[in-house]
Amino acid sequence: MSYDAVIVGAGITGLSIGFRAAKMGLEVLVLERDDPADGASAVAAGMLAPVTETTFGEEKLLRLNLAGAARWPSFAQELGEAANQPIDLLTSGTLHLATNRDQAAELERLYEYQVKLDLQVERLTAGACRELEPALHPSTRAGILARDDRAVEPRRVIRALGKALHAAGGTLRTGSSVRSIRTGDHPAVTLEDGTEVAAGTVVLAAGCWSGLIDGVPKPVAAALRPVKGQILRLRHRPDHPVLLTHVLRTEEVYLVPRANGEVVVGASVEEKGFDATATAGEVFELLRSAGEVIPGIRELQLAEVNVGLRPGSPDNAPLLGTAAPGLVVAAGHFRNGILLAPITGDGIAQLLASGEPPPELLPFGPGRFDR
Repeated sequence: MSYDAVIVGAGITGLSIGFRAAKMGLEVLVLERDDPADGASAVAAGMLAPVTETTFGEEKLLRLNLAGAARWPSFAQELGEAANQPIDLLTSGTLHLATNRDQAAELERLYEYQVKLDLQVERLTAGACRELEPALHPSTRAGILARDDRAVEPRRVIRALGKALHAAGGTLRTGSSVRSIRTGDHPAVTLEDGTEVAAGTVVLAAGCWSGLIDGVPKPVAAALRPVKGQILRLRHRPDHPVLLTHVLRTEEVYLVPRANGEVVVGASVEEKGFDATATAGEVFELLRSAGEVIPGIRELQLAEVNVGLRPGSPDNAPLLGTAAPGLVVAAGHFRNGILLAPITGDGIAQLLASGEPPPELLPFGPGRFDR
């Protein structure tokens, strides 16, 4: 059978594209070698924090991140309705903290940069930070509050996207590892068992594994790499009070509260190739850093230790657009895969339907790495 679009990868990026494209009336097949809950998307903390994640020199990416964040409320509502499964957003904001003198100096520099970019931030004293979060460590020196930053539970989103894709008429096929991609006049993918699936367009959305598939253009493959991140899930004891209500972060760690009482602590950034093993040293450092923000975190139960391999690119921005005749790429989102899911889904679906990408995707075409 031939499909209008065959999407390789069922993380949040591939499923968002598939959902949107199917809603537009395209015949869509999403292929996943494992299970959608096994990849980097399901391990992610789910921060929707373009303001707090602002990085010096990445203004183009910031604009895309802000546009992506702006779409999340309507995306969550639409997705929840399609899947008959509510998608709740944490809307209390993100509090970026300094816990020592060096961090305070860097935080002030960041605040001035954010103000220069006209971002909505508030500089807070240590006392004001503790009014918002009474459990903060006494060493807290200052903070920046980004009230419009949000967070979401990625695992819930992935489950909902699978249901919404099916409801829209799309097909998700797990246990289907793609061996190669053919571009040109007759695009197709070949599975490991030799089965060939024809497509009007192949969409490459397999995260950091995208470059390992035969037939992917060399500049695209060379631009994608895995960036290891270790992440923890902590759980409150039944008689333990809630420790935090905002997303908290420092230069060393972030803490994300969940509605079910869990706290997600992450995440290391390691250039370790495809090594996905958890290490005692990184778990220790994450817990140590988290304890320097909220001392009471040490009393929580250690529920999970996970490792995710983020899809990195040379400029930390995603590759979005046509890479060869019959091949569209949607990969390399690095730390922003969850944040950019709605705008990636909308933009790539529009490209599949019309042949033209929306203007917001143009700065991130995969051709920028051809040189």
